[in-house]
Amino acid sequence: MILISVLMLSLSAFFSGVEIAFFSIDKVKLEIDKNKETYKSRILNYFFENNLEFITTILFLKYIALVLCCVSTNIVLNAYLNDYFQSLYYLLFFKIFLFTIIVLLIVELLPKSVFKFYPNKIFNFFCVPIWILFFFLRPIAVFGLFFSKYFLRFFFKYKLDDKLEKTNLNLDKYYSTSKSSKNIEDKRVEAEMIKNVLDLSEKKLRDCMIPRTEIVAVENTASINELKEKFIETKFSKILVYKITIDNVIGYIHSSDLFKGPKTIKSVLLPIPFVPESMSVKDLLTQFIDTNKGIAIVVDEFGGTSGMVTIEDVTEEIVGEIEDEYDLETITDEQLSKDKFKFLARLDVDVVNKKYSLNLPESEEYKTIAGLILHYNEDIPSVGQVVKIENLRFTILDVKENAINEVQLDMS
Repeated sequence: MILISVLMLSLSAFFSGVEIAFFSIDKVKLEIDKNKETYKSRILNYFFENNLEFITTILFLKYIALVLCCVSTNIVLNAYLNDYFQSLYYLLFFKIFLFTIIVLLIVELLPKSVFKFYPNKIFNFFCVPIWILFFFLRPIAVFGLFFSKYFLRFFFKYKLDDKLEKTNLNLDKYYSTSKSSKNIEDKRVEAEMIKNVLDLSEKKLRDCMIPRTEIVAVENTASINELKEKFIETKFSKILVYKITIDNVIGYIHSSDLFKGPKTIKSVLLPIPFVPESMSVKDLLTQFIDTNKGIAIVVDEFGGTSGMVTIEDVTEEIVGEIEDEYDLETITDEQLSKDKFKFLARLDVDVVNKKYSLNLPESEEYKTIAGLILHYNEDIPSVGQVVKIENLRFTILDVKENAINEVQLDMS
């Protein structure tokens, strides 16, 4: 009987949390997920399309579980406490006090406090079992709403709406609010930026960092003249400094500090933070803002240098590729004909698919075109080699230091 009490109490608390999560769910995130056309997004959309029936079902389950909890707990208390109370009134008062505390703390305050902070994640995780319960108990909710509707109309002359009044952000409607094509495009860009901001907490640094092989750095024993030449050659504003090996980065130098006329690299060396690959882009952005830094070294699980990330890389995750006067010198992608393209291999597969309406295979195992080729080829290809993936032909145009640099895609 005690197990039944605990189980019913847990279920009542769970449904209480689901109730507040339903009203706290992020509508923007919901609309974005809906556009992904996954089974979970369809279930969530179904809940919101039938929101009054859904809430009625959840409340029914919550209070049924609570009633069963009270009944079973009452039986347990009677068995153990009858001998300790001389008066039944004292026992009744104690039960009322105990049930009130349980309902307020365990059923209402605790689950609602937790579920309110993670509504989208909770609904995504529990949407299937909730949908099964809703499917079987929906007739009860429909009957209850039908009875309530006519009861209110007959006795109080009040008409109950079929749906709860709610504020719903629909990105498709958001696009169509403007008549000019320019404004429509602006709104699409804004919506894409909103999506990118929401995804920052899910993206890891390994997905946006500059890889180890592309890091530009100088050794701490280099002269100031060598450092100046490196700045002129790369046109970068910051250059890393390492000791003996790139796995031992000791700081970085900003180009503006060269105007101070330093004698040695050490005199203008600035400290640099180290962050793990698994850190989210959102957390790094917060760290950049708090510390007034714009560059960090990304390390792997063994402490080795995995890559480098700058404030520009983080910003590009929100607004897209940022081009300056130096970026324009490098063509990262080009359509040669209807079925032929030339790409830098470090471009993300999903970006290329979206830009050119292609259907390159995407996977969690890789992110870039180079990763796609290596995933299927299982070896580092040589220049001129043709790698066939399904109906796609990748011709390797350039390989540098065991890294695929440039490829040509033939879809014919």
